Amino acid sequence: MDKKLKPLREQIDAIDVQILDLLNQRARIAQQVGHVKAETNAPVFRPERESQVLRSVAQRNAGPLVSGDVQTIFREIMSACRALERRVVVAFLGPTGTFSEQAVYKQFGHAVECEPCVSIDEVFRATEAGTADFGVVPIENSTEGSINRTLDLLLQTSLSISGELSIPIRHSLMTKNGSMDGVTRICSHYQSLAQCQAWLNQHYPNIERQAVASNSEAARMASEDPEVGAIAGEIAGEKYSLQVVHASIQDDPHNRTRFAVIGRLQTTPSGKDQTSLVLSVPNKAGAVYNMLAPLSKHGVSMTRFESRPARTGTWEYYFYVDVEGHLLDTKVAKALEELQQNAAFFKVLGSYPVNS
Repeated sequence: MDKKLKPLREQIDAIDVQILDLLNQRARIAQQVGHVKAETNAPVFRPERESQVLRSVAQRNAGPLVSGDVQTIFREIMSACRALERRVVVAFLGPTGTFSEQAVYKQFGHAVECEPCVSIDEVFRATEAGTADFGVVPIENSTEGSINRTLDLLLQTSLSISGELSIPIRHSLMTKNGSMDGVTRICSHYQSLAQCQAWLNQHYPNIERQAVASNSEAARMASEDPEVGAIAGEIAGEKYSLQVVHASIQDDPHNRTRFAVIGRLQTTPSGKDQTSLVLSVPNKAGAVYNMLAPLSKHGVSMTRFESRPARTGTWEYYFYVDVEGHLLDTKVAKALEELQQNAAFFKVLGSYPVNS
């Protein structure tokens, strides 16, 4: 076997040398790009450009590598090259080990500086204050619905959405010793407890459930107390040296959370974009229909429509709407111009690339 493997390994070694040389060639050109950007104070991170690159490599991929894996490789290459210009700082709902941190790495790659925050409010504050270039916040879960605090803060903030991504949520029940013997409490974030409610009712109906600040905090507690079981992702479990008792306990096997990337960046069209809006209308018959009519008139597809109470005590609502296309696309621009005329309140939350 060694005789057969030796020439193949020599070929791999030779190819690795070529790959390394090409990577450094790319990095040197990226440095030149950085110098050009510095002359005009252009942003380091351009999500529309990176989205185009990732779509292109997926389209050109002939295999045997899976396109998703190829995109992961190229995302990390772009992240490392971007860091040669400047390491981007990204705030997220911490502590480390959360699904929010996982979303940061999926969007930006690992060559970034992460800033964990104690709450969604703090993510917004850090980004608004400029201590972070971007923030990553959960916006919607496929099981539990919208994250209302994020929606409320998007209404108030001066920041824009410059990207979105969705990641699968896999919850595991973990303990310090890998057993449930002696466990008196199961701790997790309230959303995670809700996403595992049916499973917990079936398997551990008599054990107390305690909501804590985050899944990672639950994992930390379990690492210090053998009477605590934690529901968290396996990354958090690895960080705190926990052992998995039961894996994938979420009630919905297709459970996913959508995250928004917030910041001051205004993206340009990438060729496959989405625009998010917040609207309100006077409380009268036909108002919502009339408000949205320009979308149909100009052939703009609506992909999301959700209402949220305006908290005025008069049964008025804000409507969160996603439409296909970029704010600078002609048909989208015309539709939004007319839509704004029909709306009592109108705010563009951002135009950004649709995650590949």
